[in-house]
Amino acid sequence: MRTTSIPTEIKVLMNHIYELQKGVRQMVLFTCNKKYGEQTVERLESQGIPYVLQPAGSKNLNVYFGKRECLEAIRLIVTRPLNQLTPEEDFILGAMLGYDICAQCERYCRRKCQGDCNETCINRN
Repeated sequence: MRTTSIPTEIKVLMNHIYELQKGVRQMVLFTCNKKYGEQTVERLESQGIPYVLQPAGSKNLNVYFGKRECLEAIRLIVTRPLNQLTPEEDFILGAMLGYDICAQCERYCRRKCQGDCNETCINRN
């Protein structure tokens, strides 16, 4: 008896799709090796899920998928590699993806200050 194992990246994709369909997430950023790009697109299209593709280096692919209105905003905000986003764009993206908002605020402050502020700027009351 021959069994086919499902690559971990595809298992992660299936979990993201499940969470999207159950309303846990409104939008997902899934990064995978480009060799799984076609399989990812096929699965999203078979489920009727809108998506946006963005190269992520030479070997990876960023796949944004979820609610159409979120993806329209992504098309306007994420126009270059993620490491080139402004602190404001990075903050908006993180918030849209449902990341912890306090952690996003701390990340924004660190990126905005670029090391020129001390730790008290985050811990002040």
